[in-house]
Amino acid sequence: MQKNEYNEIGPVDMSHQDHRGNPNYFARQETLEAENMVLGSVFLEPDLIHEINLEPIHFSIAKNKLLFQTMRELAAEGIRIDPVTMTKKLGNNIENVGGVSYISQLAASVPSTANLEAYQRIVLDDHKKRVLVAAAAAYLNDPTEEKAEDLYTHYIEMQEVGKVKEKTKKDILYELYEEMNEDFGDLRGIDTGFKDLNDMTGGLQGGDLIIVAGRPSMGKTAFALNLASQCCVREGVADVFSLEMPEKQLTQRFLSAIGWIDGSKWRNSFRFFSDRDRASATKAIGVYSQWVMNIHDEAKQTVADIRREVRKTSRENPGKQHIVVIDYLQLITPLGKFDRHDLAVGSITRELKQMARQFNVPVILLSQLNRGVEQRQDKRPMLSDLRDSGSIEQDADVVMLLYREEYYDRQSEGKNIVEINIAKQRNGPVGTVQLAFLKEFSRFRSLERKRDLEGA
Repeated sequence: MQKNEYNEIGPVDMSHQDHRGNPNYFARQETLEAENMVLGSVFLEPDLIHEINLEPIHFSIAKNKLLFQTMRELAAEGIRIDPVTMTKKLGNNIENVGGVSYISQLAASVPSTANLEAYQRIVLDDHKKRVLVAAAAAYLNDPTEEKAEDLYTHYIEMQEVGKVKEKTKKDILYELYEEMNEDFGDLRGIDTGFKDLNDMTGGLQGGDLIIVAGRPSMGKTAFALNLASQCCVREGVADVFSLEMPEKQLTQRFLSAIGWIDGSKWRNSFRFFSDRDRASATKAIGVYSQWVMNIHDEAKQTVADIRREVRKTSRENPGKQHIVVIDYLQLITPLGKFDRHDLAVGSITRELKQMARQFNVPVILLSQLNRGVEQRQDKRPMLSDLRDSGSIEQDADVVMLLYREEYYDRQSEGKNIVEINIAKQRNGPVGTVQLAFLKEFSRFRSLERKRDLEGA
């Protein structure tokens, strides 16, 4: 081999001299040997080119990139891959890959293809390291916000490179067979606390991006906090990212809901609290202190910030049900520069969907609606009313649109009623569920329970 072959991070000394001054030499040598074994395996069994999940960019040196690319081109043309067809296809580029002798050496170097998967893994792992090292070096040499964003973007992208499915076809079929022969109950996800909503959704499913949207004063935040509370009541954990409301105000809402305390009294609890309120608040504080409810109220948060906290909570609470609430989409700080706002929003929703799948948690993402809904006679929102609706609708698994008739018509018979229109559900039915919204207590209830309370 020639000396000073180049990869993404600089020259690699390939001579057989003393390498004690180069601590990375043996790791790089292992990578090059793995690349050679991958290429040699294709010469031994040409049809393997269709099973290899590598790309030319994954190889560390130029000649191996070119050789793999040429193999791909021959396969696409339906030509059998061997030293002769490779030499002909390369033409004048033959010297750029080390000549006919290098191709012949590769073709004769692999006795078996049994370890091809292991060789591919070595190549992929080294590629990811090179990309991250290069991005980190670029940031250290020029520690700007743009370089930091590049480093984060590369890190996220490398998480998906070469990802292997954890479940086989056999595993999936076995799970489906089990479900056919065993009653797992009505809920496969996190209990929402509302029977009608559970019936429609089967609970909040891990890996889903769930959009909760509505005009101001429809109860979006209260509804999302109720979902987080239900998870904690059942000994689950919750991460609430509030980009608009400080933690103290959110905590007051939780305590009001737990203790049935009028939220307006928190403005001056010393004066306005009755003895009953004080006792209820004290009891509510005791209940809330036992919940694993993590509130993150920094005003400027990026998806990277959110991902970091979700990862931490998942690591500290293995095996527990976990819900993520983000209030709200339009306040998340995008990473990078975008020509249009909708492209920035699309980048955010795409990353949040990936995060939901990575940690297998439902992500409740609150969103605004366009003001155009106010111009219609029927103010009930539709999917097209979502602000920057294209990317949001595309990435969301579930879209819930909240509407209160009472907000627009004070004489409405539907006092304290919120319509939750499940306008999109990737794996379930669409339709409308009605819940009671007791605004002063920041609580949602099933309509039957509301009537019971009124009767009492």
